Amino acid sequence: MKKLQLKIPVLLPQVPNEKDTCVQRLIAGLEAKEGLEKVHIVDDQEDTVPQLCFHYDPDIISIDRIQSLAENAGAEITEKYGHFLLEVEGIRHTRHARTIEKSLLNIEGVLEASANAGGMIRLEYDKRETSFEAINTRLEKENLQVKKSSSGHKNGFKSSEKTSDELNEKNKMSQKHQHEDEDELNHKEGDSHGAGEEHLHSHGGIFGKNTELIFAIICGVLLGIGFGLSFVDSVPQWVSLALYIGAYFFGGFYTAKEAVETVAKGGFEIDFLMLVAAIGAAILGEWAEGALLLFLFSLGHALEHYAMNKARKSIAALAELAPKTALVKKNGKTEEVGIEKLNIGDIIVVKPNSKISADGVVVDGQSSVNQAPITGESVPVDKIPVEDVEKDYSEVDDIKDENRVFAGTINGNNTLEIKVIKAAKDSTLSRLVKLVNEAQTQKSPTQLLTDKFEKYFVPSVLILVGALLFAFLVIDEPFSASFYRAMAVLVAASPCALAISTPSAVLSGVARAARGGVLIKGGRPLEDLGELTALAFDKTGTLTEGKPKLTQVVPLGDISENELLKIAVAVESLSDHPLAKAVVRDGKERMEGEEIPDASNLEAVLGKGIKATLGNDKIYVGNLDLYEELNDTIPSEEITTKVRDLEGGGNTTMLLRKNEEYIGILALMDTPREAAKRTLSELKKIGIKRMIMLTGDNQKVADAVAEEIGLTDAWGSLLPEEKVEAIKKLKEKESKVAMVGDGVNDAPAMANSTVGIAMGAAGSDVALETADIALMADKLETLPFAIGLSRKAKAIIKQNLWVSLGIVALLIPATIFGFANIGVAVVIHEGSTLLVVFNALRLLAYKK
Repeated sequence: MKKLQLKIPVLLPQVPNEKDTCVQRLIAGLEAKEGLEKVHIVDDQEDTVPQLCFHYDPDIISIDRIQSLAENAGAEITEKYGHFLLEVEGIRHTRHARTIEKSLLNIEGVLEASANAGGMIRLEYDKRETSFEAINTRLEKENLQVKKSSSGHKNGFKSSEKTSDELNEKNKMSQKHQHEDEDELNHKEGDSHGAGEEHLHSHGGIFGKNTELIFAIICGVLLGIGFGLSFVDSVPQWVSLALYIGAYFFGGFYTAKEAVETVAKGGFEIDFLMLVAAIGAAILGEWAEGALLLFLFSLGHALEHYAMNKARKSIAALAELAPKTALVKKNGKTEEVGIEKLNIGDIIVVKPNSKISADGVVVDGQSSVNQAPITGESVPVDKIPVEDVEKDYSEVDDIKDENRVFAGTINGNNTLEIKVIKAAKDSTLSRLVKLVNEAQTQKSPTQLLTDKFEKYFVPSVLILVGALLFAFLVIDEPFSASFYRAMAVLVAASPCALAISTPSAVLSGVARAARGGVLIKGGRPLEDLGELTALAFDKTGTLTEGKPKLTQVVPLGDISENELLKIAVAVESLSDHPLAKAVVRDGKERMEGEEIPDASNLEAVLGKGIKATLGNDKIYVGNLDLYEELNDTIPSEEITTKVRDLEGGGNTTMLLRKNEEYIGILALMDTPREAAKRTLSELKKIGIKRMIMLTGDNQKVADAVAEEIGLTDAWGSLLPEEKVEAIKKLKEKESKVAMVGDGVNDAPAMANSTVGIAMGAAGSDVALETADIALMADKLETLPFAIGLSRKAKAIIKQNLWVSLGIVALLIPATIFGFANIGVAVVIHEGSTLLVVFNALRLLAYKK
């Protein structure tokens, strides 16, 4: 059985990431083919592009046939399924977002729809059953204005971001040439589309975006005047009544509009309950109380919308970080162009104290750059030019921090010349903005629970209210008193605060994290991180510098140190492992420019070492476990003792064998990060009880590092699959556990943890996509901020739930037994709604 790897973006160019359901459809379709035993996403990805691994029988199916099958299957899926992410205006609150979701899911062919009060809509649809035009028509009916449409990102995934004007122009074109150009317009650029030509109107009405707030204020003014005039004997009663009716109109306009729309779709929302209560009050002659209800409800809606917009603007500000133009240097002259016209390889000039326009590497000049907008680092980072300015760095993964710059960061006091390595749409900032927008559409466990609770709660309230209408049959009171009580209960039981309590906290938490250089991908990881008591860390590059140094070279037998290093460097130069890179780097330095022979046929052996061909010889490099399992020529006791002694000193060792002869030992050491000890101490203070290091290094090395930096546990000599088992064991004991690593080599362990946290994500496409939480800077000290923010968010969500449910629990009996009338109920009800929203907004001011 052999293996073949193919890049997912080549097969499915329009899917947003490897977690998309279309990838699973592709896998399911291919596994049914004869000769393919297994197809899966590559866990340990050395490439930055997500890949599929095919386990195949070469006697049954050829590589060309596999590639052809995969490309055809991918093309078929791409033809069948469309994806896009829309940013819209017009979603007024969480309950409205829920109505939009239901409306979109009712379209035949829409497979998944998620909307949030922040104005983001994520959709997946079957192109055979519906089209964007059908979806667009539904959006128009819902009075939504499309601001941006984008689909896909990173690593070869197509993406697009267009203004609403461009989008509408494209839609006009599709209406004009729908037969000629239908395929191109509907499927090009990741199926990104916009609103129709009749759609560019604000949902707000005659006063624009603030119409709802202005209507609420007018309602309040009319109510106040009417109520005041009711105490003036010389003024006829009909004047106050007319003013109350006016208040009903302005206060109830949007409430009635939403209630009618929802009921027409077969649903019930809080707007309907409030409208019924207001009408009931009017029937009983309690016009003032009904108008007060509508005034406070509409004012609460408008303020809620304002507050949610505040959080949304915090996220939108990310997109404004990058300048719109860049100074491109060509033939010794500079020309200002739009960033969308920048090409990979262009040289841009960044003047002192100005923003950097594109991701790139410094080719001329030295300066300090403020990277806080992207990575959250408070101290500017010194930048120097790369050694080889002619080299193409667009495909290089391990660019040094001192050479790399990001779009949206701010240059210091000197001019820099930068070679562009990513197009504007693929920059780290663009991907960050898109992922944050996607995160807004991911519902947290608490929100899913409250949504489920409301499904049963609202009908239960209606049944209770229906029963209370007939209370006059049981107790001695007129029907009007029973009716009034029922309406008061209806107001008291409306779960407005409950509906907004979690989404507002999640939106604020995600926005604050993004400003601090932390990408939290939705409510679930935000909540889970806030509950953690155990963290598992990878060692190399996470707790340590990730830059091991060659400390000792021990030749065995007659071989010289120089000859041993030549062999080691030749073989290790074929590997991308951090230890291999250290051997190559330090080995070459020790040999002072001597010529290195070429090795070939690198293979991993049992996950504990490597083997390669050098001339006519087989060279093995690995730890003692490798040779014990090979079980052919076991190292002598003397060699084993030398290895153990080196490991006892905290070194990682590599034993080299040439054919059947052991020729030497290499010792390397990776020093802990300076901030590791301090960071782990801070984590203990905020409630993390267990901190475990998982490493492939031997146990003695693991213990030495753990003791130095203050870990509670160190588990060494773990293979990648054993790290996964270790995470599973931790989850059994601790319930929830996070895995902290680089997001690439740790991908399998992260996938099995409750929360996967990747460090240094700004420089790693894979880490940015695969982790649940991405620390943009390669700084361990960012971790306490992320966990502290999540704990604060979790606490605020709990506070909001207690407030919202507590108020309902108090008001229902209070209104049933007559302690509170409609006026009191609506004041407390709307007050609690605003309280939970503004409580959630406190997260935007969270300090590190």
